[in-house]
Amino acid sequence: MFQGKPHTFASNQAWVAFAMFYLQGIALDHYTAILCFNPSHSLFTNWQAFVNKFSSKFGVFDIVAEAERKLASLRMSTDKCFTMFVVQFKKEAYETGWNYNALRFQLSKALPKHIHD
Repeated sequence: MFQGKPHTFASNQAWVAFAMFYLQGIALDHYTAILCFNPSHSLFTNWQAFVNKFSSKFGVFDIVAEAERKLASLRMSTDKCFTMFVVQFKKEAYETGWNYNALRFQLSKALPKHIHD
């Protein structure tokens, strides 16, 4: 994203400002508190500091386990577009590192019966 618009996102500060607009809930409250009490904090001008701070406090602890949980609970509803479902499935599948056979089995479990027939 940032490399695609080098003039728009020419600095780390621009990257942080852009990402800040996507914060919600407790992460946004935390950002606001830091901004109020320490407006010169390095995380406002240093992208890596921002990522490290917010990932450690609010990020997923175990990305693989989270992807496995999501994949195991993923089910295609009868009114959902197959292509959209497969894209969502692949997104989670990539994070798991599972082999082809395990993914094929999981995909089969996630599809509605009428697709199997």
